[in-house]
Amino acid sequence: MPISAALLSASVILPGPATDAWTLGASLLLFGCSNGAMDVGMNVHAIQVERAYERPVMSAFHATFSVGGVLAALLGALTLGLGLGLAGTLGTVALFGVVMAVAATPLLLRPQPAATHEVESTSGRPPRRIRVLAALALMLMLCEGVANDWSALHLRDILDASPASAVFAYGAFATAMTVGRFLADGVSARFGAMAILRYGAALAGLGPATAALSPWIPLPLVGWTVAVIGLSGCVPQLFSAAGHTDRAAAGAPESPGSAISGYWPVPLSSGR
Repeated sequence: MPISAALLSASVILPGPATDAWTLGASLLLFGCSNGAMDVGMNVHAIQVERAYERPVMSAFHATFSVGGVLAALLGALTLGLGLGLAGTLGTVALFGVVMAVAATPLLLRPQPAATHEVESTSGRPPRRIRVLAALALMLMLCEGVANDWSALHLRDILDASPASAVFAYGAFATAMTVGRFLADGVSARFGAMAILRYGAALAGLGPATAALSPWIPLPLVGWTVAVIGLSGCVPQLFSAAGHTDRAAAGAPESPGSAISGYWPVPLSSGR
């Protein structure tokens, strides 16, 4: 995790000086590989921490990730307003990220044996329930990506908003994601992770429809925000469920709904 974090931080600066599609593509390839490796490491480490706490904390980790998005949106708006150079901004962010990666290394937990049983798989592939969780996570993260990557373009290209106004679409996304994730652990402990997944995903379906049908700039901002609030707690619940799998769930019926509930960690659904 520290190595991938350092590589990701250093690769932030590469897209800035890119001169053509090939150099930009190569820099984004390195950035994406480092980001993917760090994402996996962070979530696996978060599972270890959650086991030690014996209560839901995964969403809080994802919330602090979203805090970085809020700060980035504010920083981007500030640099655009001040007319600062791209190279200086990216260089500062890269240096800060490398320093943080090095400083955080001694604070990480050492690998520990899993508190639950390993999931048996005779085919060498993940069990069916894990594949169902992965498919659900894929669909939900595609929805997150739509709000993350296209909400600002929607305001700018479809509704003719100014670039400064369009930036607030991502700001609304990051803020709603942060608030929703900070609240999700408490909701999960009280009502269960399935409630977050079921009703959050349903709420997320209302937001894009509102944004797509409205010609008035403030209403799409509300629509994207509602969608993100619904999505905010869903993916962390799936990650947590996959990380706490055990053989006790093996007798559950093979259906998508039971695949999630069957592999839900007992401490997370007991209200502790």
